Amino acid sequence: MDLNKVEEILKEEPAFRLKQIKKAIFIVLIKNWSEVTTLPQNLRQELSENCPLSELKAEKILSSEDNQTVKALFALKDGLKIESVLMRHIDKRRTICVSSQVGCPINCKFCATGESGFRRNLLSSEIIEQVLYFARLLKKDEEKVGDEVYAVARVTNVVFMGMGEPFLNYDNVLEAVRILNDKEGFNFGARHISISTCGITEGIERLAKEKLQTNLAISLNAPNNELRTKLMPINEKYPIEKILGAVDNYIKKTKRRVMFEYLMIDGVNDSPIQAKELAKLLKKPLYFVNLISFNPIGHCRFKPSPGWKIKKFKEVLEKSGLTVTQRYRFGQEIKGACGQLAGKNNL
Repeated sequence: MDLNKVEEILKEEPAFRLKQIKKAIFIVLIKNWSEVTTLPQNLRQELSENCPLSELKAEKILSSEDNQTVKALFALKDGLKIESVLMRHIDKRRTICVSSQVGCPINCKFCATGESGFRRNLLSSEIIEQVLYFARLLKKDEEKVGDEVYAVARVTNVVFMGMGEPFLNYDNVLEAVRILNDKEGFNFGARHISISTCGITEGIERLAKEKLQTNLAISLNAPNNELRTKLMPINEKYPIEKILGAVDNYIKKTKRRVMFEYLMIDGVNDSPIQAKELAKLLKKPLYFVNLISFNPIGHCRFKPSPGWKIKKFKEVLEKSGLTVTQRYRFGQEIKGACGQLAGKNNL
């Protein structure tokens, strides 16, 4: 689904045609141009022939026992595979965790995606199609308004926390964000879109210049460079002080809060001493920490921190004046949780 090609076809059409088409694709969630009866027959035919509504094919799909989490393995046109996850929250939010690359070049020691290596960047259309797939899945609950059918349960949030490093595919990711944010399309508020990075400072600096209010998250996972380099070799190129410098500049320009994600790994980064070190490092306005229980992958030697350790770690941070949130596990049983997406035929 190439919007640029659609716009090219519509060059001689009235301006309202593009609005009709965006509504049909992103709101009504059509699968075929023949469904758009508000368009002239000849235009539907031309769109079908020159700009078919391709969609990602879910090769496999698996739900958690309570259907709270759904993971899909998608086969791309070139045969490569990616994974995405739908998370249904108690408060009625429905979040899609999308992938931005096939595999990942960062090779974090706690992440399954890195084990599969890096193949290529995803196109913006391939990112959007992940959201469309789950939006159509949710359309099973429908209501009719006039002559059109709308989904009652809709996607409310999109997070770039799946396979890949978003800022190493910056242009395609930002194009996808703009499509998601388009008032005539999906119409997601920018604050309902989050981008997580391992700390690619060039990407942070570019995002600071965008006129968008997306959420920025930094995958930190250690309170010092020595440990972070062991867990995330990319730290040699992007050490903590360099990342924090870029984040401070981002905050200065945007006035936006920044989240620091911290995977809790038993015996590795979860001691009270490390909590104090982290608190000293991140005690700044508009910083906040999100503690995430590590999810075991494959033959990884790491184990998740027990609940009592996470609680104690959190207490140390809070007593130091930090704002702390805690992410509860989603999709662990179907390997759809943080760090578990592998892009392999393992559903």
